Amino acid sequence: MPLVPASGPYTLSRARLHASLTPSLAAPADADGFFLADIAVSGGKIASITPHDPAVPAAIDLACRIVLPCFVDCHTHIDKGHIWPRKPNPDGSFMGALNATGEDRAARWDAADVSRRMDFSLRSAYAHGTKAIRTHLDSVAPQETISWPVFEQMRERWAGRIELQAACLTGIEAARDRAWFAALAKRVAAAKGVLGCVSYMLPDLEELLDFVFSLAIEHGLDLDFHADETDDVSAISLKKIGEAALWNNFQGKILVGHCCSLARQPDRDVLDTLDKVAKAGLAVVSLPMCNLYLQDRRHNGTTPRWRGVTLLHEMSARGIPVAVASDNTRDPFYAYGDLDMLEVYRMATRILHFDHPVGDWPKAVASTPAGIMRLDGAGVLAAGGPADFIVFKGRSWTELLSRPESDRIVVRDGRAIERDLPDYAELDDLMGA
Repeated sequence: MPLVPASGPYTLSRARLHASLTPSLAAPADADGFFLADIAVSGGKIASITPHDPAVPAAIDLACRIVLPCFVDCHTHIDKGHIWPRKPNPDGSFMGALNATGEDRAARWDAADVSRRMDFSLRSAYAHGTKAIRTHLDSVAPQETISWPVFEQMRERWAGRIELQAACLTGIEAARDRAWFAALAKRVAAAKGVLGCVSYMLPDLEELLDFVFSLAIEHGLDLDFHADETDDVSAISLKKIGEAALWNNFQGKILVGHCCSLARQPDRDVLDTLDKVAKAGLAVVSLPMCNLYLQDRRHNGTTPRWRGVTLLHEMSARGIPVAVASDNTRDPFYAYGDLDMLEVYRMATRILHFDHPVGDWPKAVASTPAGIMRLDGAGVLAAGGPADFIVFKGRSWTELLSRPESDRIVVRDGRAIERDLPDYAELDDLMGA
């Protein structure tokens, strides 16, 4: 009998669940936050979750395997994904990535190209156990006229498998052309998207932020910024975003990604920024794999001296919602990756020290990004909620995070899905191979 039956109700016995991702059930947990439970599934829903009772005969015995809710990946770039074979980063630097991507976008990103690479990325994420993704879409003219219709088609095609959101992406200086940027915001609103841009230290940053916030308020849009993706200690646009949110009395959700320079700044400046971020209600996502790849890359024969990640522990201590996400996948900004959020969490645990104690860090790939994306009921396991979860072989964090878990079982609506990853050869004709 398969571990997850193909039909009918069933009960998984002796599942190891994490307390932070099972908020409706109070049960004694071990030092790593796990407890043993039985999960009853019926009609595509979780009928019940109860602490394991050894006196009750096991239905389907998981033998203490870890079960996690399906992942939520709140910061990706699936419009860029998989262009590395035809346009690699020449030197591994941020500017090398920016220039290579811009050249490839101008030369190759028609609707068919973007659509096929996006679909390839989504099939990979789905097979790994992700149920919701927010992607940024490069929206430098005229790309916004190409990528946004593709996104809308992809969102419809993937409905019921992956909840797909999109945020526009331009440098914030594009808002100097007020008519064009206002038209972009209107296009984003029509697609039910998120208004986004890259902020950095420009002389008119505050004025530009005010305009971006005014458009978000006008159209009822949430905001999503890339900020301070640099080791320059003078880069404080995260603080400026927090200040702009406060003086505009912004009531929507704001997610800010990267924020790398914060880790380089003096403690007094850090505390001032974090106080404003917390007061303004911002959320922050760190992209540990991409930032580790790009930040502090040296070309003088010396080793990088810092990890490129932001201060998630300090943020979490202030009640700031924090997440980690995939970011780029096999493009000039990151040569690797497969939109596997287990890999992201594994790397984040090692780079950001999501251990000793584990605490509620698992929320950073599940319920916290779900909240940021306004996805009620996602990222948790709860009676009455969808039976969307992943069954792993690992029985502890050290087992789970030591192997790829390539044989994990992904369950959607109560049934195990087919997990065939797409073959890279499918994209050969797009790569000139």
